[in-house]
Amino acid sequence: MKMVRIILTIVVIVSSGYSLITQTFELFPYYMFFLGALTLVTGLAELQKDRKGFWGYLNIAISLFIFFSLLP
Repeated sequence: MKMVRIILTIVVIVSSGYSLITQTFELFPYYMFFLGALTLVTGLAELQKDRKGFWGYLNIAISLFIFFSLLP
């Protein structure tokens, strides 16, 4: 789970940096998808640590909102 989170973090940082430098926003839907996947993985990791608190559920809710906003 940690490796997936690291890979998703790198993808999000590289794609957002590329969009900022080149001023092209064609990759924005992919950036948002990977950002939603990153928050989902983070929320699931929080729930797996037996810390069934507020932050794990909040990350899952935020990722569902991001995925919902990507729908046409």
